[in-house]
Amino acid sequence: MKLAIFGTGYVGLVSGACLAEVGHDVLCMDVDQAKIDQLRAGTIPIWEPGLQPIVERNLAEGRLRFTTDAAEAVRHAEVQFIAVGTPPDEDGSADLQYVLAVAEEIARHMPGYRVIVNKSTVPVGTAGKVQERIAQVLAERGETVAFDVVSNPEFLKEGAAVADFLKPDRILVGTRSARAQERMREIYEPFNRNHERTLFTDVRSAELTKYAANAMLATRISFMNELANLAERLDADIEEVRKGIGADPRIGYHFIYPGCGYGGSCFPKDVRALGRIAEQVGYDAPLLRAVEAVNERQKNTLFTKLADHFGGAGGLVGRTIAVWGLAFKPNTDDLREAPSRSLIEALWQHGARVQAYDPVAMDEMRRLYGPRADLALASNKYSVLEGADALAICTEWQQFRAPDFDEMASLLQAKVIADGRNLYPPDRLRAAGWHYYGIGRPERPQAVVR
Repeated sequence: MKLAIFGTGYVGLVSGACLAEVGHDVLCMDVDQAKIDQLRAGTIPIWEPGLQPIVERNLAEGRLRFTTDAAEAVRHAEVQFIAVGTPPDEDGSADLQYVLAVAEEIARHMPGYRVIVNKSTVPVGTAGKVQERIAQVLAERGETVAFDVVSNPEFLKEGAAVADFLKPDRILVGTRSARAQERMREIYEPFNRNHERTLFTDVRSAELTKYAANAMLATRISFMNELANLAERLDADIEEVRKGIGADPRIGYHFIYPGCGYGGSCFPKDVRALGRIAEQVGYDAPLLRAVEAVNERQKNTLFTKLADHFGGAGGLVGRTIAVWGLAFKPNTDDLREAPSRSLIEALWQHGARVQAYDPVAMDEMRRLYGPRADLALASNKYSVLEGADALAICTEWQQFRAPDFDEMASLLQAKVIADGRNLYPPDRLRAAGWHYYGIGRPERPQAVVR
């Protein structure tokens, strides 16, 4: 099939490349000429494992192309995907200006029947707004052209997006149009050969499902962080609690790892947006507010532990803190709402200097903060420790899981670790003379088996 995708950000580029990979003829459109030039040259503007070779291969074989010409994209395909950003407004609601602008472009140029697919994360009711905007432009053209608006939310995890798209656990399509269903079945037929993964619902239910999924996962994270903070005060070990509750198949082990908070482009934005949707329909949603409040508080936990170690926030003045991990999660360079930023900005505010290292997010860190006297970016995980008074761990990259603690001790000024991801056994480090502060880990020594 011929497909057009508006937007070459995270969702649009991954979707376009993977749809081309299974054989579709995909034209991706973006208004950013510099980005389109990059993509035509095979340069990927985001860091996502496995994406580069797919883009290069499908460019070479002609199944994936890029353009800045909206009319060309609309002419190219009967099915038009909208995959542009929906950034949060000042009140937390999703900003639909880019989605509606694309809808207008499609309406101006559509020569015949089109299926307009909302791939962006959008509030419930957006399909109706898109439909109204298209109908309005068609009326201004003085033409009657048939079209359907479909909701097809993405469920991609950053760092595993290519695998998620090519081997999805479900494909959700919101439409009651038999004609649109037929087109969407054909698009996703290559992904259903093992078993049927496509779920058809009404449009509004599909729109709500995307927000509900992210809010559910964010709730699990905040709940575990709440329990971790309680465990510290009860002299219990949250890691043992996690294993105990995870063994219950009704709960399971996914998304119950305590830490220094969640970040990224989805969970924070979508929890806030769902709360705003609730307000707009007159429903009080205290749980959503609590999920966000717990997460915002949790982002301060590493700073608090470091300040407590040095005798209060005033004890951080003039200190140098090393940071392992900047991205909000492993296998991405995304720093949006990353816990590392909360920690680093708090350290700067209290007179500390930061030395940081991340395997892939260093360029993004430079772009965000520029040159600063109180920030040094190191070339590897050991050089970042040189002369630092303590180490804070914000991201659980694989290369941080089994370090050489003797080498670390020789580089740090003091053997202090504030571990925001509970990577190491507290007893072993404390026995080796480390001041080790985890999340919800007990300060007491455990019994020694003789």
